[in-house]
Amino acid sequence: MTRARPLDRTRLATLMAAETAQFAADHPRSHDLHERAKGSLLDGVPMNWMVKWAGPFPLFVDEASGARFTCVDGHEYIDLCLGDTGAMAGHGPEPTIAAVERQLRRGITHMLPTEDAIWAGEELRRRFGLPAWQFTLSATDANRFSLRLARHISGRSKVVVHDHCYHGSVDEAIAELDANGRVVPVDGSVGPQVDVAMTTRVVAFNDIDGLARALEDRDVAAVLIEPALTNVGIVLPEPGYLEAVRELTRRTGTILIIDETHTICAGPGGATGAWGLEPDMLVIGKTIGGGIPAAAYGMSASIGDRVRASIPLEESDVGGIGGTLAGYALSLAAVRATLAEVLTDAAFERMIPLAERWAAGVDSVIASYGVPWHVTRLGARAEYHFLASPPRTGAEQRANADFELERFLHLWAMNRRVLMTPFHNMALMSPATTESDVDRHTEVFGEAVDALFA
Repeated sequence: MTRARPLDRTRLATLMAAETAQFAADHPRSHDLHERAKGSLLDGVPMNWMVKWAGPFPLFVDEASGARFTCVDGHEYIDLCLGDTGAMAGHGPEPTIAAVERQLRRGITHMLPTEDAIWAGEELRRRFGLPAWQFTLSATDANRFSLRLARHISGRSKVVVHDHCYHGSVDEAIAELDANGRVVPVDGSVGPQVDVAMTTRVVAFNDIDGLARALEDRDVAAVLIEPALTNVGIVLPEPGYLEAVRELTRRTGTILIIDETHTICAGPGGATGAWGLEPDMLVIGKTIGGGIPAAAYGMSASIGDRVRASIPLEESDVGGIGGTLAGYALSLAAVRATLAEVLTDAAFERMIPLAERWAAGVDSVIASYGVPWHVTRLGARAEYHFLASPPRTGAEQRANADFELERFLHLWAMNRRVLMTPFHNMALMSPATTESDVDRHTEVFGEAVDALFA
């Protein structure tokens, strides 16, 4: 195999300019809506992340169904982003729609439980092995509440997270290591409440010695982890790493919280189920409501007993845990339908082979052009990295990121009606994704690599 020549930045810029012009020409209606939106929405978008799409303005969606959507200019797209996991069940899954429509007519919210809540708790217990569950509207809230409870019942003040982790907008987790190994806010952190080093210790992924040092004074209430990094790019645990994390946390009396919000792609029980993990607490969000905002956090029987014994009934609503719409009827109807009929064991048996096919297709292109890139897969999710071997840490993955190249590849795909996750080079399969969808991405990706390196 002949190794590809180094990336020509001038050629990349020329190609990007042509793709940008093509995108603008193809999407006059999205352009006009974006210009109008600037009159009432900051930067013309309803949520700030939406400025990061690779085009000169975002696509405006007309409708979406299954693994595809149509923009307001009438173009249909294969969706491999799936709302950054929020639509992992596919857009508008019929069982979820039917359950939501029924519940809309029976009452949306009343701050009282429904039978759907019991079913959802029982199903989460089956999937993840933890017996006691609570519901929220987002994984951010579920992570935040879990950390508050961990500090409350342990009497300890600190939290440990991985370098380049992502746990939503939880203040304690918006932290990283600088070049000197100091805990600092992540680049781009907006208005941190306090110096994050006061609340958080950060260790590199796969660094068990670093974790041991962080826990040795027994002032850490909880270790909050993804079992594989996803938001900086997929970084998989080395053999024995997660087992060592569990052993260390048990030895030091530290609560282990696993955030499965992205790693649910590993299987119906996430990485916890697929790899036989044993967390004290677990967070899951985004996917479980089929697009309706919903999340949950579960805990072991012993953690549940400690929580129950430590919060007086009179103070159960004022301690910073819970919320008026948390666990509301409409969201739990959506969760029940999505878990029972959409994101089923059988669905994952179809989705994971599709991700294997996606990874094999991308890998074949990389190999045929001799490009020093690598493909990593986690269950129904896969992505390519701009380095020749799998990254071991988040810092290694980030050091090899290439924002200009990434945006070009995303825009090239968009112009050929394939949508990738905008933050890195990740694709996610849904129950509605097909082999032809995957093969179309392989074709488009191959054309992009040819344009860059042929």
